[in-house]
Amino acid sequence: MCLRKGVNAVQWSAPVIEALARLAQRQRGPDRHRQPVAIIGPGDGGPAECEAAYAVAHALAGAGMAVVCGGRGGVMAAASRGAAEAGGIAVGILPEDDDRNANEWLSVAIPTGMGELRNGIVARSGLCLVAIGGNMGTLSEMAMGLKWGKPVFVMHGDVELPGAVPATDADDMLAKVLGCLLA
Repeated sequence: MCLRKGVNAVQWSAPVIEALARLAQRQRGPDRHRQPVAIIGPGDGGPAECEAAYAVAHALAGAGMAVVCGGRGGVMAAASRGAAEAGGIAVGILPEDDDRNANEWLSVAIPTGMGELRNGIVARSGLCLVAIGGNMGTLSEMAMGLKWGKPVFVMHGDVELPGAVPATDADDMLAKVLGCLLA
């Protein structure tokens, strides 16, 4: 796991805290979002990527949003752990025929047997895509999301894709995602 023990929680800005409260209120009502937010990134993500994925997923899940990811290690495991530790739901769309390689924090593991073609399911499933880190799989999910008109936010990315909205840090990322969810 790429998260260090005793990772400090992100200190969210006041506008982000207020937006999280509004999202939490909305998630309890009839206008709640039933689709998850897709958190995507490399299975070998480093500490900066994993800490950001954990923080963003933890905040979103704490406000009642479900998270979907590729279900394996690195950024995916960090996001799943963040969601689970906030009492939320983490769904993993796995490339294999079984859940043997699923990370331990998933609430639901969905084996597809599709290999990397499962990236399309991850991208299609999310209301928006939160890309933290980059590799070819992450880029493919971002590109599909953009093609399908989904908001795509990126941090620590390797390649700029036209239409993807860059974020400077976890607070900025969460602010942009909340702006999308509350619009």
